[in-house]
Amino acid sequence: MVNVLMIRIGACINPNFTPFQFRVNGMAHVYIETLIQRCKTLGHIKQIQAHLLTTGHFQFCSLRSRLLDLCAVSPAGDLGFAVAIFRQIHEPLTNDWNAIIRGLAAGPEPSRAVAWFLSMLRASSSSRCRVDALTCTFTLKACARALCSSTTVQLHAQTSRRGLIADALLYTTLLDAYSKNGDLSSAQKLFEEMPVRDIASWNALIAGLASGNRAYEALELYRRMESDGINPNEVTVLGALAACSHLGDIKEGEKIHGYVKGANLDQNVIVCNAIIDMYAKCGFIDKAFEVFDQIPAKKSVVTWNTMIMGFAIHGEAYKALEIFEQMHHNNIKPDDVSYLAALCACNHMGLTDHGLAIFNSISSNGVEPNMRHYGSLVDLLGRAGRLREAYNVISSIPMVPDPILWQSLLNASQIHKNVEMAETASKKLLEMGSDNDGDFVLLSNIYAAHGRWNDVGRVRDTMKARYVQKIPGFSYIEAEGTIHKFYNGDKSHDRWRDIYKKIDEIRFKIREFGYMAETGLVLHDIGDEEKENALCFHSEKLAMAYGLIITEEEDMPIRVIKNLRICGDCHVVFKHVSKIYNREIVVRDRVRFHRFKDGSCSCRDYW
Repeated sequence: MVNVLMIRIGACINPNFTPFQFRVNGMAHVYIETLIQRCKTLGHIKQIQAHLLTTGHFQFCSLRSRLLDLCAVSPAGDLGFAVAIFRQIHEPLTNDWNAIIRGLAAGPEPSRAVAWFLSMLRASSSSRCRVDALTCTFTLKACARALCSSTTVQLHAQTSRRGLIADALLYTTLLDAYSKNGDLSSAQKLFEEMPVRDIASWNALIAGLASGNRAYEALELYRRMESDGINPNEVTVLGALAACSHLGDIKEGEKIHGYVKGANLDQNVIVCNAIIDMYAKCGFIDKAFEVFDQIPAKKSVVTWNTMIMGFAIHGEAYKALEIFEQMHHNNIKPDDVSYLAALCACNHMGLTDHGLAIFNSISSNGVEPNMRHYGSLVDLLGRAGRLREAYNVISSIPMVPDPILWQSLLNASQIHKNVEMAETASKKLLEMGSDNDGDFVLLSNIYAAHGRWNDVGRVRDTMKARYVQKIPGFSYIEAEGTIHKFYNGDKSHDRWRDIYKKIDEIRFKIREFGYMAETGLVLHDIGDEEKENALCFHSEKLAMAYGLIITEEEDMPIRVIKNLRICGDCHVVFKHVSKIYNREIVVRDRVRFHRFKDGSCSCRDYW
């Protein structure tokens, strides 16, 4: 006999349903499975659940797990309702647990999936459910998203003990979890132990190395992958391009771009966005714009944002703002990142009034200003010397100020040598528990500039008491496929004697052009001669000198990357060197690009 409720459910989900179809299938669960596959709304799911409950099959039907999985994961479902269904099960099976863990792992709170996994472990000792490879895979995905490093290690132990590690998908997911949690040593060890590596395994480790400050190793792995005859896909090149962006490695970046074009991967707008970002961060903003202008696919809002930010960090504010205006003409609605990029462009050129106008237009265009927008506004006003206005912005924002706002004010106070405002910002940061070394260094800089050495000592004592370590400044330059890294006063390079000799040559030549060392920037109570010697061997100067040595016979730009902001004295020296040696010098510091040519800098000394 045909079940009337089943016929009604079938007609609701499939308008072409006939009772004859049900009869032909013979067994109810066969047709229920078909109905589950065709569910388009939560209402459909609820009707099938109601049928299982009313017929008494809910506690025993194997299709319950299929329904639960659909409800937890698919757009038609509802994770909260899936959890409610699960609570009605007397003895959940492995697949029931897996459905919920999978849904939670992909949801807005992936850490909940980890908690459910631990509950499943406890329940498995007294029920029919057992942790399997899928359970661990879903939980590891949650660990990767929630950055649960300790649980990742525990899961690795669980999978090894249960003999599940041979599962290829689980192996790759574990590798990805280690990579995203920053445990790159474990990720690499696991990678080398894998009996079979698929492209997802290579991608996971390349991406992890690229985002974990081991970009050089990421590119080495990318090249190894190619030599092993594995063709990179879109995900692979995204990781490799990110590594090129971090290192400023234009040669490798251009090779990858060539591969992208040859493999027709440039039809993917996400790949194109990464190429734009790579060229911009390697200092080739014109090539970045060329890619932007020639994207065959429809540009996404990320494409526009990447180009705006690219022009911004190169000090091309008017071009950045022109692209920002073009978004409106192309019916692309700017998002919060678009406004932030436009504000950054104004920051780097000192377009204060223009930046204020952009900030004031954010809300009227349906975007809610966030902490980064306020931080950019404070930076904009502070750099322009409008410190009181910047302070008033922080005091009046409709949310608890983030430390970055006070850090921006502190940085502006250093630029304008305003001790009172610097002390106010520093006090606020201390109250917020900030242990950022830069906060202490900036305040110390201001005291040193005013000769207040007792206060400099007090700041250092506070740093020691709070165990704050100053991040060492370093710079690097790429030559013949090798990254050459320098620290202040570095003598570890094979050619350090040649480099120091070149520095002495530079000092002699620039003095003839009126150079005077900015000894006020040295934060030690020592003599002027000692201060000048301390300034001479900053990491960026060592990298620049090495660049002059190795490219002596070539008319090509010298490209230096520094992990902190460029030193003020180095900025002056680089301007002189660009004119005397008739060489273009491009420096990418933590904030922006400085392009030195013919005795001037692209930042127009506003940085």
